[in-house]
Order: sequence, then C-alpha cells, then structure tokens
Amino acid sequence: MQKPVVITCGEPSGIGPEIAVKAWRTLRNSIPIVWIGDKRHLPTNTPIVEVTSVTEAVGSCISALPVLHHAFPKASTLGKPDTENAQSVIDVIKIGVNLVKNGSASALCTSPINKKVLIDGAQFAFPGHTEYLQHLTKAPTAVMMLASQSLRVVPVTTHISIKDVPNALTPKLLRETIEITINGLRNKFQITSPRLVVAGLNPHAGEEGALGNEEIKWINSLVKELSRNGSNITGPWPADTLFHPAARLKYDAAICMYHDQALIPIKTLDFDKGVNLTLGLPIIRTSPDHGTAFDIAGRNIANPSSIIEAIKLAAKLAQS
Repeated sequence: MQKPVVITCGEPSGIGPEIAVKAWRTLRNSIPIVWIGDKRHLPTNTPIVEVTSVTEAVGSCISALPVLHHAFPKASTLGKPDTENAQSVIDVIKIGVNLVKNGSASALCTSPINKKVLIDGAQFAFPGHTEYLQHLTKAPTAVMMLASQSLRVVPVTTHISIKDVPNALTPKLLRETIEITINGLRNKFQITSPRLVVAGLNPHAGEEGALGNEEIKWINSLVKELSRNGSNITGPWPADTLFHPAARLKYDAAICMYHDQALIPIKTLDFDKGVNLTLGLPIIRTSPDHGTAFDIAGRNIANPSSIIEAIKLAAKLAQS
C-alpha cells in the first residue's frame, strides 16, 4: 500500500491552503495526500474528510481531501497573518516530521511559512524550514537543493545576510555541502557519477585576487582536492557563466555560495515548477519554491505547479 505524503499547512493567511487544495485536485487519483492544519483555514467548499490517522487517507483521498485537524487559536484572515497562530504553524511542522519518522507517511511536503511572523509570534529560533527540520531530525547537516527540469542548484549558505556570507562560508561547510549533494544525486536521483560545478564567491571568481581572495586562499584548493579524490567536480567558476544553456549541459548540479546566487537562476528559468528538496535528512522533505504570497491570497489565482511538482518528487523519492 502506498503511504501518503503529508502536507503541512504553512502560514494559513497565505496561499498555502489554496495551492494544497489545487494540488490535491490534480493528484488525488495518483498520490494519497494528507493535509495537516486547521480545517477552518481551507478554502470554502473544499470537500474534506477529517482523519485521525494518515493511513485513513489512502481510501478517501479520491473523493475528499484528508485532513488531520490541528486546531489553531484564530481563524485566518487572508493576506493578514496573525502572530497568535505562529506556534501552531511550528507545531504542525513537527507533527509532519514525526509522521514520516515513525513510518506512517512516506514523505513530507511543507507549505510556505513567513519567518517574521513565526519570530514575532513564537520566538522561532531558526533561519528557516531547512534549519528547523535539521533540528527536529537531529541531522548533522542539512542541505537545500532547488531542482527543476532545467537546473539543480545548492546554496552553501542560505538564509543569512549577504554581509555575513564570507564568515559563514568555511572549508568545512563547503566540503560537507558538496559531499551531501553528491550522495543525494546518487541515492535520490540515481546519478552514478554526479557532475558538479562550484561557483566562485566573488565576481569573476575573484579575478586572480583582484576582486576578492577566497578563491585563491582556499576554495580552489578544496575543489582540486575533492577532484583528486574521485569527485567529478570543477571550479570555482564565475557565477555569471554557469547558467546559460550550453553551460547547464555540463553538470548535474551547481554549488553556489549564497542564497540568491542559487535561487535567481532557477527561478528565472522555471519559476512555477522549481522544488525545494532538503538533502541530508533521515526523511524525505520537499516544498514549493516560493513564499506565502500574501498579496494574492484569497483571490484563487495562485499557481499550484510548484507544490504539485514537490508532492510528485516526494512520492517518487519515497518509492525509489
């Protein structure tokens, strides 16, 4: 029996509930789904069946969205988040993780959260989903991969200020990120000998020290060491040369030094279908590659393509 993919509600005042329902309508005949959250936050007229365990979803998913109800303090006002709901958003993520860890569900797909709301309402102590999931699963390191049909990218540093990137970017972190990415490409994508490229930190990869010296001081030597030890990896390359069509044919994933260096190209190439996949966790976790979109919440115009692709990838990886 195919185990369900659990979907967390995310920020209930954003587009998360809407796109979850749209994804269920698209996938209900092929992938069993359970949505975790407060049923009041779902779009009106959504056919639901309230379940007490995720195993009940397999038989009921075709005709109604299975909902594992978790009561929130407040009803949602679309486009206007309420900090009183913040702790419940966090609790739902933990519930979803535990359901996958204990084998009840096959994988986790998380809907978008708003980190400021969680910080203001519940003193959320993590930069984002990835770091919280690492904490919940006690994983030594978690790596964020953004994947689409056009491109796979991995940012070494994630949700930190750009001014903090040079200090956060260490040989240990880069090495761990590369190793986890290689293992993920082998084990999850069945790529026997993954080809990786590494972007430079500085413009033009430092231009021989004229624009920064991190490449000369240690990035270049680390990449060469990994290559000598059997990894199919090259770099550091100027980031502005890595993402045109001919360049993308030469690698399976690009290792990028900071958030926007990775996310700008993939969102430019495939904004609607990019998927966030967390590597290094003992569970399978995906999410749509976009935010809460408060500006369009409640207008029924949110594109569900990214969460659909995220659920499909989660289910595929769970069966591999």
